Amino acid sequence: MYERGWRRTLTLALFLGPSLLGMVLFVMGPILASLGLAFARWDLLTPPEFVGLANFRALWADPEFWRALRHTFGFLLGYIPLVMLCGLGAALVLNARIPGRDFFRAVYFLPVVTAWVAVALVWKWLLNPGYGLVNHLLGLVGLQGPGWLFDPNWAMPAVILTSVWKDTGFVMAILLAGLQNIPREYYEAAAIDGAGGAARLRYVTLPLLAPALYFALTLSLINSFQVFDQVYVMTGGGPAGATTVLVERIVKNAFSYSQMGYAAAMSWFLFALIFLSSWALTRLQRRAL
Repeated sequence: MYERGWRRTLTLALFLGPSLLGMVLFVMGPILASLGLAFARWDLLTPPEFVGLANFRALWADPEFWRALRHTFGFLLGYIPLVMLCGLGAALVLNARIPGRDFFRAVYFLPVVTAWVAVALVWKWLLNPGYGLVNHLLGLVGLQGPGWLFDPNWAMPAVILTSVWKDTGFVMAILLAGLQNIPREYYEAAAIDGAGGAARLRYVTLPLLAPALYFALTLSLINSFQVFDQVYVMTGGGPAGATTVLVERIVKNAFSYSQMGYAAAMSWFLFALIFLSSWALTRLQRRAL
């Protein structure tokens, strides 16, 4: 029995060892290194210099950091309600027995598996105020399209709408799986009691769909804090800093300004922000369910 246990342990180690070694070297190692860099000054050329909490004190006094934080929360507040509502609406429609249901499910999910760079480039063209398709269609109905990515007031809404368009299919897939796990007997019992469509949605669908809704909400929250690709490709943080977000500032400080320690400190602030937000949402879910 003892020898069999050792054989089993050795077999598991042989199969899991390469993956665990790669995780330690290429995931855990850089994470711990970034934590050390958060307390150092390093310009990629000279050896790192320990500076204690100076990087975090610099964050507190940096107006660019606070502006990026405000813009990140602005993106979050615009993105999450829209993507959750659009994902829920698409899931409810595509859960019904409609012609071409499987085709439309694939069409809605296609943007999810498309690279962000490709999506951002396409939408950058669509939203061009001079020759973009969006303003052309608005002009056909007598509306003057805004400057979108060239207008500080419209750049962030444009990034939000693009993000919602890409991620709706992801939320839809999660909620669709939750809808398909709701037994039909509940709807039949509600119909016998005289409940209409709105009542069934409120008292049957949404309560039983709550775990899937919280899961989709948590992932959307984490993704919105880490928004970067679409901002980098579509606006580069402009115009006039209107779409500057936290990850964009981290990348620029690290690779454009060679302030690796400051960028590491900002990264750990973002990690703490995501961790606390996810923890609070998990606590809220446990109380609600």
